[in-house]
Amino acid sequence: MKNKVAFNENYPDISHSDELYARATKIMHPVSQTLAKGPGQYVKGVAPKYLKRAKDAHVWDVDGNEYIDYNMGIGPISLGYCYDKVDQAIIAQLKDGITFSLIHEMEVQLAELVHSIIPNAESIRISKTGADVCSAAVRVARAFTGRKKVLCCGYHGWHDWYISVTSRNMGIPEETRELTNTFDYNNIESVVESIDSDTACVILEPFVFEAPKDNFLQKLQQVCKENGTLLIFDEMWSGFRIALGGAQEYFGITPDLAVYSKAFANGMPISLLTGRKDVMQLFEKDVFFFTTFGGEALSMAAAIATITEMKEKNVQKELDRKGKILKDGYNKLAEELGISTYTKCSGYNCRTIITFDASAGDPLLLKSLVQQEMIKRGILWGGFHNMCFSHTEEDINYTLKAYADVLPILKKAVEENKVKELLKGEPVEAVFRKVNNFNMKPKATLSKV
Repeated sequence: MKNKVAFNENYPDISHSDELYARATKIMHPVSQTLAKGPGQYVKGVAPKYLKRAKDAHVWDVDGNEYIDYNMGIGPISLGYCYDKVDQAIIAQLKDGITFSLIHEMEVQLAELVHSIIPNAESIRISKTGADVCSAAVRVARAFTGRKKVLCCGYHGWHDWYISVTSRNMGIPEETRELTNTFDYNNIESVVESIDSDTACVILEPFVFEAPKDNFLQKLQQVCKENGTLLIFDEMWSGFRIALGGAQEYFGITPDLAVYSKAFANGMPISLLTGRKDVMQLFEKDVFFFTTFGGEALSMAAAIATITEMKEKNVQKELDRKGKILKDGYNKLAEELGISTYTKCSGYNCRTIITFDASAGDPLLLKSLVQQEMIKRGILWGGFHNMCFSHTEEDINYTLKAYADVLPILKKAVEENKVKELLKGEPVEAVFRKVNNFNMKPKATLSKV
């Protein structure tokens, strides 16, 4: 009997998932093309490893078990899986073709739509992935300023200039590593201490979960202007979720450049670089940034349909409303149980995170226990609420009932010091995401402004 979205008696049968995993480990290293989708982010032995299909806000694994999903493809599914209007647009375009020998008319149509929505979009480039446009933004910023250094805060993809500041920087020349430094979010002094006359750009996620404090973003923009440094917003997560025009619309700050990927095409592979025309014009002759599939038509059709639906249905308002119910509901349950000292739900309502404090034990073990029990109850849970338009009131109410059932299990396990003992498999691994405590100081040989 396959598990449903219900208080199932048993943990899901994942035998086919395990069979596929065993086959993959022989020839794939690692088995996942996206780190956040990999088995290390889930309790091994309990959680499914492979999904088969999806609809609205539900997914089915290869063994036939059904779950409410709050990962949403790790971000891109903003409207819902197999959303009819988007799928219809893709199918209609498929009949006309996918990739062509000349520019497709939708490149102009999409660019005009983006221009009408995003405040800084004087000029637009279309590409495929978030890492593409992040790296293009850094390259054009270096070209425009004639400078070499980059300051970053958050996660910006796999390319050399960024990964050089992380622990997974093998294969990157030392000379490249020395050109990127980092700063701490909400710490303007860390920016002031790090920026210098050779800093081409500052790139950051306008927020991850923590909100900007004490006018941090406004102060950051001012520091960049005074130093002749370009400000880049990495809006992979905030774009088209916090507001239709992204964080720059929400906070009223217009960065020099901005990049987008997740959310605006409801899962199709496409990305955007928007920015000042005087900077972006360098792509005409001086800076090379081209890719064969930048104008791939199915993704553009999906993007136009998704953005149009967002405008017509006021999707961002619904993401906020539904996410608030979950966030407030979780925190109320934690408060009532007396465990709010070590677990809470925080972040902007469209995308919240549940955290566990080390005062109650190893946070990864606490997370693993909650995940294990939520999966048993038919919820694919990674500690986040990535809200989509198709999450129903029924989905949300059921999720809160599941939390009401699971959190007492967590409380008892903590009180009896049996969290690890209750796990049915290996706990989740740490997420690869660094946003603070980096090498913030510039090289001593570089002069300060």
